[in-house]
Amino acid sequence: MHRRSPGMVIALSLLLLPATLMAQEKSVNPGINNSFENPKVEDYVDRFERDGREPFDQREKILAALKLKPGMSVADVGAGTGLFTRLFAKQVGSEGRVYAVDISDEFIDHVEKTSREAGLPNVVGVLCTADDSKLPPDSIDLAYICDTYHHFEFPHKTMRSIHRALRPGGQVVLIDFRRIEGVSSEWTLGHVRAGQEVFEKEIEAAGFKKLEEEDFLKENYFVRFAKVDDKP
Repeated sequence: MHRRSPGMVIALSLLLLPATLMAQEKSVNPGINNSFENPKVEDYVDRFERDGREPFDQREKILAALKLKPGMSVADVGAGTGLFTRLFAKQVGSEGRVYAVDISDEFIDHVEKTSREAGLPNVVGVLCTADDSKLPPDSIDLAYICDTYHHFEFPHKTMRSIHRALRPGGQVVLIDFRRIEGVSSEWTLGHVRAGQEVFEKEIEAAGFKKLEEEDFLKENYFVRFAKVDDKP
């Protein structure tokens, strides 16, 4: 097994977003990942792989919408306990590969162990950093980022590392919480730093274009992007 080594103000902020991200040196959300430094994995299995969590409840629809094919190489960025990593590994088959990317060594160990136990040798653990996915260059066809992007402390740097890892024509699928004032839960408003429009602009500024959006999720959104250039 390979191993890891409000109105106008918002409009103005979106206008300045690309330049701001280009020069990004400070975390946009300091401390957001502190709870993952020494996680008790069993607690997170109960939290992530449970009825009532939308990505878990809708996992089959999500899997269908991704349109994975045998032989593809996929990165599950923010793999957590490996729910989607293992589903992807079955879809891409023995000729494909799934990189389970996470900032927590404990999660990576768990995903590798459960994948081996499930007879899925095509899973590769990748221990990322706060500003780099650590994925090999030109190694993936699709990057899947589910309820994880809002944990990116250095979104531009991280997305650029994913850009480098994607092969020509590669894609990114983003699933994250709908953050809407007066609509979203207090937890979402307090935990997720920005809404869909801001996250889309950040990803586009890193060298991607929005292709399409699926509408079968309620608490989350599902957006597909394509790699389009190689700007620094």
